[in-house]
Amino acid sequence: MSKKFFALALCLALALPAFSQKKVKNAASPVLFEHPWQGRRVAYFGDSITDPRNSGSKTKWWQFLHDWLGIEPYVYAVSGRQWNDIPRQADQLLAEHGQDFDAILVFIGTNDYNAAVPIGEWFVETEDSVLAAVHRDKAMTLRRHRRPSMDSGTYRGRINRALEYLKSTFPTKQIVLLTPIHRAFFYGNEKNIQPDEGYQNECHEWFSSYVESVKQAGNIWAVPVIDLNAACGLYPLLPQHLQYSHNERDLLHPNDEGHRRMARTVMYQLVALPCVFD
Repeated sequence: MSKKFFALALCLALALPAFSQKKVKNAASPVLFEHPWQGRRVAYFGDSITDPRNSGSKTKWWQFLHDWLGIEPYVYAVSGRQWNDIPRQADQLLAEHGQDFDAILVFIGTNDYNAAVPIGEWFVETEDSVLAAVHRDKAMTLRRHRRPSMDSGTYRGRINRALEYLKSTFPTKQIVLLTPIHRAFFYGNEKNIQPDEGYQNECHEWFSSYVESVKQAGNIWAVPVIDLNAACGLYPLLPQHLQYSHNERDLLHPNDEGHRRMARTVMYQLVALPCVFD
C-alpha cells in the first residue's frame, strides 16, 4: 500500500466517526432533516386506540409524534366511537380552536365493523336532465347522475357525511385518513367480547371491507390515506406479535411498543404530505 493511499484511508477513517457523531448530536428527532410537520398543531379524531384515557398503553402514537416532532396534539378521540362521531369531534375542535390549527388526522373504523354497521354504497344514482353540448348544439339531455350517499346507517354513508363536513368546515386544512389496524381477540367483560378479524361480523361483512373502504374514500374525497393496516406491520393474530399488544385478553389495543411502531410509520408517511398549503 502506498503512503499516499494509506494517508487518504486514514483521513476517511477519522472523518467517518466524527460525521456520524455530528448527525446524532444535531438530530432533534429520528429523522436527519426538518420534517415538514415539525412543530405543527394537529387534531386527532378517532376511537380508543387514540383516546388518551384508554389503558391499553401509557404512551399513545400521537404522543410519540409530539416527542419526536414537537407536534402540538389536539386529541378528540373517544373509546368505542364510530365514523358517525367524527362530525361531533370536528365541532369540538371548531369550538375550542376555530381555524387556528394546521391539520387533522382521522383514525377510526374498527368499531363500525364490531357493531356490524353495513358497508352500504358510496353513491346514489338517478337519471337527471342536464345542460350539455350535444353535437355542438346546446340542449338538455338525460344522463345517469350520482351523488354521495349520506345514509348514516351505512359505513360508507357515514364516511361521506363525515368527510363532506370536514372538507366544508375546514376547507384550507390538510386532512389525512389512517386505515384501521388489524384486530384480534378482545375480552373486556362478559358483555364486551369481540372475536378476531378472521370472523365475519353480524351483518356478514369481513373486516377487510372496512379497511378497503377507507382507502377508497381517499380518491372519492381527495384526501390522502396512510394505510396503517399494511404499513405498520402489527399483526396481533400471530402469537409472536403479543409483544405489541396490551395483554392476552386484549389483542385489540397496542401497548407502548405497538404505538411506537405505529408512530414511526405515520411519521415517515407524513414526510410525503404537506401539512399546510399557504
